[in-house]
Amino acid sequence: MTFHRMAAVVATACALVAGGTQAGEPVDKAVADKLRATMEVASTGLKIESVSTSELPGMYEVQFANGPLVYATEKGNYFIVGDLFTVGPQGYVNLAEKRRDGVRLERLASLEPEDMIIFSPEGETRAHITVFTDVTCFYCQKLHKEVPELNKRGVEVRYLAYPRAGLGSPGFRQLASAWCADDRQDTLTRLKNRETVDENVCPGNPIAEEYALGQELGVRGTPAIITESGKMIPGYQSADELMATLGLN
Repeated sequence: MTFHRMAAVVATACALVAGGTQAGEPVDKAVADKLRATMEVASTGLKIESVSTSELPGMYEVQFANGPLVYATEKGNYFIVGDLFTVGPQGYVNLAEKRRDGVRLERLASLEPEDMIIFSPEGETRAHITVFTDVTCFYCQKLHKEVPELNKRGVEVRYLAYPRAGLGSPGFRQLASAWCADDRQDTLTRLKNRETVDENVCPGNPIAEEYALGQELGVRGTPAIITESGKMIPGYQSADELMATLGLN
């Protein structure tokens, strides 16, 4: 790792720690109340959702509702925004990202199959990936061309909608048309092949909810691929690259 790359890691993490306390444990109500009294500043509109211990001694994990996770002192008068890393035999480990992996798995597990457009292998399913996708995105179109090969190799592809131009955009209406179609797979494939499809935005479609879920889980662009471990892969990978990422070579 070069000096500049190391500096970037330090700047993002704000701290590198060699070890610490057990993270994610509830704290005393008195501690949580003290942090709320200090940090719930009226002008920001932010409300604290939860307070727990962190790996960093003397600091607490403070999760704002619909906001960031920060590391705060006990009084709440100082806090750090950014990811927390630890250093071990395997190098740098992003502890905050590991926590997000668990959250992603929990949220995705709450979805029903009918919320997704799923392309399954004909034979044994060795693994699955969940992909937040948009039909207007070049790399989403490119990834979709890899789906038959992924299915052939035993990887199930589960699509969720993420209209990157926002709600009400042409991409939103196209995604809704795919999710509202009688043949979802064919319609989504045709849209990704840049074919014209009649608009069909049916009541009760899940596009807005899935877009909000993507934002909650940290999606910032498409495609965003989430593995069975909850790890997020931002951007395109070929079938060969994904098989290596999944450890299925």
